[in-house]
Amino acid sequence: MLGLIGLGVRGRLAIVGVDRVREAVKGGKVFVAIVAGDASSNSRQKIDGLLAGRAVPTLYVETADMLGQAVGRDATTVIGVVDRNLAEGILAIATPASADQQS
Repeated sequence: MLGLIGLGVRGRLAIVGVDRVREAVKGGKVFVAIVAGDASSNSRQKIDGLLAGRAVPTLYVETADMLGQAVGRDATTVIGVVDRNLAEGILAIATPASADQQS
């Protein structure tokens, strides 16, 4: 799953960062979000309610370091997938333990 996310970011099919993902969610452009389980409470507060309110399927990875590593950064809190086909592929291979039952 992390490999697909990395390819998505490089292909501009996914966006990185709390502020960019928030704006895309508000615009109805995010089809799935991937959130670091160890994200700060401030970051989680900014993103969790919005994702739930807009019924965006949300997956979780253990750490921001793992998520950042997938996209060539030290760490990142959230990634939003803005391509429907990529989102469907990620959701299809995601383990049930990593998926939030919002959708």
